[in-house]
Amino acid sequence: MTEKSGKTFELTDKDAGRSAQLPLRKGTLGSAALDIAGLNKDLGVFTYDPGFGATAATESRITYIDGDAGVLLYRGYPIEQLAEKSSFMEVAYLLLIGELPTAKQLEEFTGNIRYHTMINESLLRFFNYFHHNAHPMAMVSGVVASMAAFYHDTMDIHNPRHREIFAHRIIAKIPTIAAAAHKHSLGQPFVYPRNDLDYAANVLSMLFAVPCEAYKVDPIAARALDLLFVLHADHEQNASTSTVRLAGSTGANPYAAISAGVSALWGPAHGGANEAVLSMLEQIGTVDNIPKYLAMAKDKSSHFRLMGFGHRVYKNFDPRAKIIREMCHKVLAQLGRSDNPLLELAQRLEEVALKDPYFVERKLYPNVDFYSGVIYSAIGIPRSMFTVMFAIARTVGWVAHWQEMIADPSMRIGRPRQLYTGPVQREYVDIKKRG
Repeated sequence: MTEKSGKTFELTDKDAGRSAQLPLRKGTLGSAALDIAGLNKDLGVFTYDPGFGATAATESRITYIDGDAGVLLYRGYPIEQLAEKSSFMEVAYLLLIGELPTAKQLEEFTGNIRYHTMINESLLRFFNYFHHNAHPMAMVSGVVASMAAFYHDTMDIHNPRHREIFAHRIIAKIPTIAAAAHKHSLGQPFVYPRNDLDYAANVLSMLFAVPCEAYKVDPIAARALDLLFVLHADHEQNASTSTVRLAGSTGANPYAAISAGVSALWGPAHGGANEAVLSMLEQIGTVDNIPKYLAMAKDKSSHFRLMGFGHRVYKNFDPRAKIIREMCHKVLAQLGRSDNPLLELAQRLEEVALKDPYFVERKLYPNVDFYSGVIYSAIGIPRSMFTVMFAIARTVGWVAHWQEMIADPSMRIGRPRQLYTGPVQREYVDIKKRG
């Protein structure tokens, strides 16, 4: 919880003879924040911060990022430790509840998720009415929003038990919805979830199994996917999480809020970046073309952009990128795909870019998206599903933030302000008199 540090900044408008007191609030880690809630009342002005890059819009206890030091903590635990020692289900419990579970608590939580994976048959039939080549993210967003019509009877957002039921349902069912979108794109029968499989293995089974033969989950692929889910589970107040919070602040049904988060994640500057990385690597084509494309990336007049490098928050190495890079090598080697030409190209591109003064000076290091697409591709997930995989993982973070916000007694509807630069007031002119 934040607290006033005892230090106050004063902002004065000498011409108007008015001043505002801005208390300094400190969290447990990271930069302090000036409390500007009374600024408009005292001085009649707003702050101007396009993109909210310097604005703390909420108080949260879930995730902490130190972009300069390359630190990511889930509820205080370093992502490196969780990636090495934990599982996605354990991380999901941690993000939702705030503490690591005991063995009994984890077993109970995992069971609750496992036995909520099926979706209503009427909901499943929705997929038959989507166009055959609809993007999976469009289908997932639409079906998640439709869940509000199926589970409205247990969705009093002020009831803690209802919030818990919602959390279990959406986390359990989002992989089933995602896999159904993939099967619809292929024209294949939907595959039902299996209660004998863990979370990541169940995702792979629903994506790749067919009714006419037995499907055996590759444990290497399941472990890689579970790790990717851990790394993508939450990332503080990013665009999609902020969207979920903003939509949820209205008191809207939480399935609608999660659907809004899915839509926000879809953008190539956010969750769609890993898909864009693979497209970029294919565009570059060969190692010999790297110098030409790096020169284009530096040229402001060029439309080519180096995807998978740099991050809005991290000004050092993305800690998730270090973990995923190592996993990428292991997965490709163990699956017998270490000679993957895209991986070779990605490795060489990283090597050349990190020696180039232009990228080094701007701290444009590889981020988590740079290698995740290569791993997805290696385990057979098509490019159109990359962002959907991200959405499965990030749903846990969205739910944790939504729960935190709804349980806050001081919650209020989000309402950003603006700096108006349009026309001043003018009189309506009859259409016959307009020149």
